[in-house]
Amino acid sequence: MNILEKVRNLRIDEYNYPLPDERIAKHPLSQREQCKVLMYSNDNIEEHRFHEVPQLLPAGAMLIYNNTRVINARLRFRKETGSKIEIFCLEPVAPYDYQLIFQTTSQCTWLCLVGNSKRWKSGDLQQQVIVDGKSITVSATRGERRGNAFEITFSWDGNDVTFASVLEAIGEIPIPPYLNRGTEQSDLTDYQTVYSHIDGSVAAPTAGLHFTEEVLAECDSMGIERRELTLHVGAGTFQPVKSDNIGDHDMHTEFISVPRNLLAELAATNKPVIAVGTTSVRTLESLYYVGQILDSNPEATEEQLRVTQWMPYTTPCAITAQKALQNIVGYLDRHNASDYLGSTQLMIAPGFTYRIVKGMITNFHQPQSTLLLLVAAFVGNDNWRKIYDYALDHDFRFLSYGDACLFL
Repeated sequence: MNILEKVRNLRIDEYNYPLPDERIAKHPLSQREQCKVLMYSNDNIEEHRFHEVPQLLPAGAMLIYNNTRVINARLRFRKETGSKIEIFCLEPVAPYDYQLIFQTTSQCTWLCLVGNSKRWKSGDLQQQVIVDGKSITVSATRGERRGNAFEITFSWDGNDVTFASVLEAIGEIPIPPYLNRGTEQSDLTDYQTVYSHIDGSVAAPTAGLHFTEEVLAECDSMGIERRELTLHVGAGTFQPVKSDNIGDHDMHTEFISVPRNLLAELAATNKPVIAVGTTSVRTLESLYYVGQILDSNPEATEEQLRVTQWMPYTTPCAITAQKALQNIVGYLDRHNASDYLGSTQLMIAPGFTYRIVKGMITNFHQPQSTLLLLVAAFVGNDNWRKIYDYALDHDFRFLSYGDACLFL
């Protein structure tokens, strides 16, 4: 049985564990940096507090985190009949660019999930809203169906009002469904990292929620270099694995953006790379396969550079990580581009070989999730359960607002 068959035949029920509802943190600690950290290194488990992380990282480490910012992606409309329709923005359609779509004035189209869609057969939904002191009408028109989602065109009057302002006025921060509560005022700040500044995610890269300005300053004082990249987190991050084997699970696709300067720096350094969150992990590890494609096809198209779900298990890895990164830098230089923009569907599961990431900061993830598979691939397939059993036995708090892990 080859590596792809082994990975595809992994049973998701082997990545299950008991998670009582009372162990799911419904809110973060009032002082983020006081949360607990489970540190796993060299087969040892230690307990610390998050403010100690700068001292726990390897000397000369490079800390790389996701600067994406969560948008008010959940919009609620009411039909004239009284039916409530919920629209959840997933990704841009027209214009197909995050920065441009937030700057649009008058109209744009998104791929959206629609709650109670059976009640919305035809006609536009409308809502009056105050934006920048002006009353405007926002309309939603349902278009083509794509899988379980729809293309929704939003239009509004007020020529100088951007879609970013529309979302701020009528949207809600979409907190994770497993919190089993509605969005609260505190989530507007609690569900954003202190370094978020690129709009686009519908879910937070939650490992970064523990960082404060003080912890970041301590990283600086310890000589730990901090760098940013962007992966806009999609709703697929909450998608459970419903198939018995992971080979029958379709991994969601997400948009990534990595600065050329960071790529060049990574290609030239031997510093241990510590990724903050699974989104940063997926972005960094995806870069290896982009660089490998370019090694044999230097002028590959954007579609050809897309990292697909099973690529790591079907592609012979014939080059070093440094060479892969150098290939991307060369590609950007040939196209006079300052950032690598692409997409990834990467599935990281036991059997995966990490090429770039040497350590990660993450949270405790849901049972039978692709995020737990990613962790198992890093710590060793027999070790994840020991780690999670320890956390359950020692009162760690789980999921988005819970405690943290440091894996080295």
